[in-house]
Amino acid sequence: MVRHNDRGSLQMGTSSRIPTLAVGLLASLLAVSAGQTAEVRVAVAANFTDPIKEIAPLFETATGHKLVASFGATGQIFAQIKQGAPFEVFLAADRATPAKAVAEGLAVMGTQVTYAIGKLALFSATAGLVTGSQTLADGKFTKIAIANPATAPYGAAALQVMDKFAVKDALAAKIVQGQNIGQTYQFVHTGNAEVGFVALSQIAFVEGGSRWVVPGNLHAPILQDAVLLKPGEQSPAAKAFLEFLNGKDARTIIEKFGYGIGE
Repeated sequence: MVRHNDRGSLQMGTSSRIPTLAVGLLASLLAVSAGQTAEVRVAVAANFTDPIKEIAPLFETATGHKLVASFGATGQIFAQIKQGAPFEVFLAADRATPAKAVAEGLAVMGTQVTYAIGKLALFSATAGLVTGSQTLADGKFTKIAIANPATAPYGAAALQVMDKFAVKDALAAKIVQGQNIGQTYQFVHTGNAEVGFVALSQIAFVEGGSRWVVPGNLHAPILQDAVLLKPGEQSPAAKAFLEFLNGKDARTIIEKFGYGIGE
């Protein structure tokens, strides 16, 4: 069973399918057969909280390893990595941050891979309040929640959408920022903000309310990449997890939560 380890406020390089990590999975399975199991410490962008909770037990059953997950905004996680946090795998909400980790010698070159393509949604817990892009133009709400655009790619995408419809200045006084997309969703879920830009994955199984799934051409693609960090470079468990993340079982869960997946 996955154990969660919350650290702090816990969330362009070319990506690949890193077939060489199959060696890590094989080594992991051999280790399990020899009675050797290990933990893999994974830092996960907040928008991917629910999918990883379903993926983790499948990974643990398949390999015998244990997954310890920490959640937060991508920028905040990266700051922790730079400060020496002992994460072995990083599941970001963008491509640029894992690439930066590689460039700065914090991650292993050649292991960056796109594991999900995020989708943005405008959501309200109130039925009928969100009717599409016109909701932004009408502005019939007192608060609209977005994730901090400086650290959370979904927040940056939300600003891009508002720019597209030329409403950012008009809505500026109504914007409330969550530290990450998880907190942003809580603002909307609890009614502290009538509407908010959230990850589609967060509301995939939420009944009621009203929502608008934002067309992908209104913001930069939210390509979410994973990368093997230096503390996991010699860890068969970490390599096995990355390989499992690209396998059929994990990809089925990822799609179930409304994400696209790379080729």
